[in-house]
Amino acid sequence: MLKKELQLAVEKGEMLPLMEEFYTIQGEGFHTGTAAYFVRVGGCDVGCHWCDVKESWNADLHPPTSVESIVANATANAKTIVVTGGEPLTWNMDPLTYALKAAGLKVHIETSGAYPLSGQWDWICLSPKKTKLPTDTVYDNAHELKVIIHNRHDFIFAEEQALKVNENAILFLQPEWSKRDEMTPLIVDYVMNNPKWRVSLQTHKYLNIP
Repeated sequence: MLKKELQLAVEKGEMLPLMEEFYTIQGEGFHTGTAAYFVRVGGCDVGCHWCDVKESWNADLHPPTSVESIVANATANAKTIVVTGGEPLTWNMDPLTYALKAAGLKVHIETSGAYPLSGQWDWICLSPKKTKLPTDTVYDNAHELKVIIHNRHDFIFAEEQALKVNENAILFLQPEWSKRDEMTPLIVDYVMNNPKWRVSLQTHKYLNIP
């Protein structure tokens, strides 16, 4: 495929800069403990300093891969697909999600919400970041709000985000991994005093799985 044709296919979402794909147990949020096939798409300009997959940021490092290839791998492994990044909404998610849905799969996304919503989703996990706030379409459609707690001020940010998300979204507070020993007790106390929130932990890291 010519470079110009390749670029056009990526812009349309017919090909995506695929970083990795793997079958594992979900470690965070509402679906913790359930099996899922993860599709990690490269490309992100949100720039979280504590991001644990910074190698995903530069989309040029990850080969454009056809939606058909991604779907073929996914259907061989699982019933639930989680599209993550990077920031997957950087790209048009319509072709991938329509194909996954047509194959009879449940399709979830983990997103900062920094770009308008595209794609057809069974579950939207919104994890907003201060550096590039979510768009209204993601606030309005999120099933789950997961706020990462790196310092005490993040509790204020969490409450600000809870006011913007739709009323049906389930609310989670999750300690940033490098600050977990310091922040987890604070989160436990906060949730006990504010029971609309739930605690989320990165259990996959405790289990030493992807």
